[in-house]
Amino acid sequence: MKRSVRPTEQETEETVENYSDMLFRLCMVLLGNRADAEDAVSETFLKYIQYTGEFHEEEHKKAWLLRVATNVCKDIQRFRIRHTHINLDDLRDYCADETESGILADLVSLRQKYKEVLMLYYLYGYKTEEIAEMLRVSPACVRKRLQYARDQLKLEYERGCEYEPGQFTGHCESN
Repeated sequence: MKRSVRPTEQETEETVENYSDMLFRLCMVLLGNRADAEDAVSETFLKYIQYTGEFHEEEHKKAWLLRVATNVCKDIQRFRIRHTHINLDDLRDYCADETESGILADLVSLRQKYKEVLMLYYLYGYKTEEIAEMLRVSPACVRKRLQYARDQLKLEYERGCEYEPGQFTGHCESN
C-alpha cells in the first residue's frame, strides 16, 4: 500500500513559482475578472497542498493542476451568478506576448467548454487524447469542440469584430 504524502514546503514553493502565471492566465480567461481568477488559483494551490497522491512526472503534475483549476473555475461560475465584465487591459498584463494577448481576447467570447479545449490545445500544447483525459470526455468530443471553436472564431473574425478599448462584451456588429 502506498503511503499518503503531501508536498513539502519546498515542493509547494517550486510548484507555485513554476505554475502560478500559467494557472492565472487560464483562470482569467475562464472567469473574466482578476479577483475570481486569483481566488481560483489560490483554491487550486490549496487543493495541491492537500493532495496526498503522487505525481510520477512533472507533466502529470501540470495536467493535474490545469484540470483542478478548470474545475475550480467551473465551481466559481456555478455558484456566483452575475454578469461577467472582462477588462482586456487586465488580461493583457498577464499575457506572454502580443500574439497571446490577441488570442486570449478572442477566447473570451467563447463558451467555457470551447475556451478550455482551445487553451489546452494551442496555448499549452496538449494532444486531444490528453485533453480528453483531463476533462473526462472522449477524444472525439475534444476534436468536435476544437472544430466548433475554430469555426466560431473564424466567423467573428470575418464579421469584423471590434473591441472597445479595455472591454469586450462578446457582441460584434457587422460591417
